Amino acid sequence: MTFATRITTAEHQSVTVISHTSAITDWVSRYMGQWWTASDVDPGTVIGPVIHADVDEEQHAALGARVLAGRPEEVTYATAPMLVIRDGTGLVTATQPDDGLSYARDPGADRMRIVGADETAVATATARLAREVVRGQLLADGWQILHASAVTRPTDGATLLALGNKGAGKTTTGFLLARTGLHLLANDRVFARCDGEVIRVLPWPSAAAIGFGLLDALGWYEPVRARVRAGEQMHPTQKQKVTDALLTGDRTPLWKTSGAEMKPQFFPDQLESWLGLTLATEGYVVGILFPEIVPGAAPALNTAARGVTDADFFGSATEDRYPDVFGLLPAESSTKALAGHLAQLPHQALTMNHDPEASTAVLLDAVDVVL
Repeated sequence: MTFATRITTAEHQSVTVISHTSAITDWVSRYMGQWWTASDVDPGTVIGPVIHADVDEEQHAALGARVLAGRPEEVTYATAPMLVIRDGTGLVTATQPDDGLSYARDPGADRMRIVGADETAVATATARLAREVVRGQLLADGWQILHASAVTRPTDGATLLALGNKGAGKTTTGFLLARTGLHLLANDRVFARCDGEVIRVLPWPSAAAIGFGLLDALGWYEPVRARVRAGEQMHPTQKQKVTDALLTGDRTPLWKTSGAEMKPQFFPDQLESWLGLTLATEGYVVGILFPEIVPGAAPALNTAARGVTDADFFGSATEDRYPDVFGLLPAESSTKALAGHLAQLPHQALTMNHDPEASTAVLLDAVDVVL
């Protein structure tokens, strides 16, 4: 039996995933369908970009052998080594031996093949590449990606962005405001485009990473721990050390050798079913918050000068996990026009601390200023 799921944005960009394994199409639907639309379709009527994905060890071995027989380029993709070859027709063939995955993309036919030995690995790779296909369409249609969290007013779609340097508190801002009744549109990245004088925004589907400290402060640690202890699964990118800490009740932050924190990883639907948040599918920007978390400081509004910078935009210069191996993305366009429109919007800087209630109070004061 063949299963097919089409993923479609609010702007009608789309990709269809076809598989003989329903778990793969179900995974893609779960990963992307909360922020974009997922619908079952007839495999025989599919038009537009298609990804065929299956658990098939023989095809994985055959594609891997084809790559190794050439002169492959080695890259790092999704933190794992990948070997890639390209022929004169534009066909891209790649393999990741450590992950048991192989890929083939024919750009002329707008078709991609993903095969592997493990169902979860194939499903995870398929969701990632499906998002990249849609990302390429959005960029070609003039959308750009901002490093930002975003919350949307449910009555009319009016959206607030939180911008700032790494660790400033963008994600915390999004979750704190989403607990007050606003809808969460983005916790880390968001698509944005100027339509006349209006800046429209669309979500970037992804797993959500929430550190132990924030999880505990918001009262979510014990409910999440109870679900994990009952056998419910979180996103597979979550490190085993994090799962073990949840099982034992250890709230001590865990750190990689690189200095980055290892955090619990949530599927998008778990933000709703586990944490009680509501997700938004689109909006238009009416204001910008510039948060900064300062432990021990009193939460307050301030007049710190922090405008929109190149660092607020996400592109090839800042993409370090998913290089465009398969040629899915168009040439990057200038961010100048969008940055100029963002700079004209009402904005408010504020200081938060690790007290969620006090920080929420000052965030609501900032919302009153810009919304």
